[in-house]
Amino acid sequence: MFSRHPEVLWAQRSDKVYLTISLPDAKDISVKCEPQGIFGFSAVGVQGELFDFSLELFGKTLPEKCKTKVGLRNIICSVQKEEKGWWKRLLKSEEKPAPYIKVDWNKWCDEDDEGSNCKFIIRCSHEV
Repeated sequence: MFSRHPEVLWAQRSDKVYLTISLPDAKDISVKCEPQGIFGFSAVGVQGELFDFSLELFGKTLPEKCKTKVGLRNIICSVQKEEKGWWKRLLKSEEKPAPYIKVDWNKWCDEDDEGSNCKFIIRCSHEV
């Protein structure tokens, strides 16, 4: 079966990366976060189509502290970085990211502004 890629928006803080996966009414959601920085996602769309992708993130992560919140229109994943600090980019590869991966300017925070102007907080009550 052919799988598709949902739109993925990303933003970061010094300690976390936020991935917002745009997939309304998704079912059978599976999120995997591995220590070496591999992030995997799969779900079934509203019309039964399979959505699936895997990302090799820029740095290592703490899987036990990765959280997922499922909403009606999207899935928000909070990925805890192993080491605090700002990543140069989302992915380990220096190649241009796939077209379905975009910066989430609504959640973006510059390194200099993190303490004062960045008020986005994710509350993850539903874990996958």
